Amino acid sequence: MFFPPNIQPGSTLLHAPARMAWALMVLCVVASAQQQAPQAGQLSAVTISAKANPNPVEKSYRKMLKGLDLFARQHGQSPDAELRFKLLPRKRGTDMQAITLAVVGDSVDFVLPIAADHTFILPRNALAVQEDAQVIPNRRALSMTWRTDIRTPGLPPDTRRLGDLRLECKVGMEAGLISNSSSFLGRLASAALDTPAYCDKTDPLYLFFADRPLFSVTLVSGQRREILAIDKLYANASDDPGLRDNLPYCDCEVLVDRTYVLPLGDLSWPDDTRVEFDYMDSE
Repeated sequence: MFFPPNIQPGSTLLHAPARMAWALMVLCVVASAQQQAPQAGQLSAVTISAKANPNPVEKSYRKMLKGLDLFARQHGQSPDAELRFKLLPRKRGTDMQAITLAVVGDSVDFVLPIAADHTFILPRNALAVQEDAQVIPNRRALSMTWRTDIRTPGLPPDTRRLGDLRLECKVGMEAGLISNSSSFLGRLASAALDTPAYCDKTDPLYLFFADRPLFSVTLVSGQRREILAIDKLYANASDDPGLRDNLPYCDCEVLVDRTYVLPLGDLSWPDDTRVEFDYMDSE
């Protein structure tokens, strides 16, 4: 297993000079991957309708409601959290500040308000279900991606709860949010076509995105602490040049420096385990 200099599982974080060197290495990997991908220019805002965007990155309203149903059934895993959906950039140049999002069917058509953090709530609408409506943003396919956002309130800064993230994976799978191309080494593609049970695997390849570029991720439960190995970060692109060539097929393409995976199915880590983030820009 490869670790950056002076990091082993359970060790303390790198000192400042080593941190800077490691940060520069990771950012070089990201820059190299992005240079290989075509740029997606910003799109002007359009009026949402079924024909407004000929190549939308749309999702099935019915399938996303199945995610809501799963969250309702398993809400006990995150009893204090609510379910929101989140929009994220996939290509450079994607303007995330002017997105319009709507549910569009044969006759039904209503706008979904988007919060400042690019999250939204999906309301239930019987007519939209009947008409097999689509959830459509004014962005082209492969320009952005989707995730669930389930957060227990009151956690310390730069901290997530493992139970919330386990449920994010299951709801995301059920809602059909993952949009990796089948050419991304086959592994992530097969995960995207799997069921929520995929999230019960010990090491599923479900990609989570931190709020900022990552330096390390640590699991904490009581006195037990474990720093994730480097191959659990950056979609493993920092340790496998072959993966860099495939980043354009992954919905992590411009977020690779924020990407991490977790041992979701390892029940030796309880749901209340803290997932603590140390960011590249941390002092």
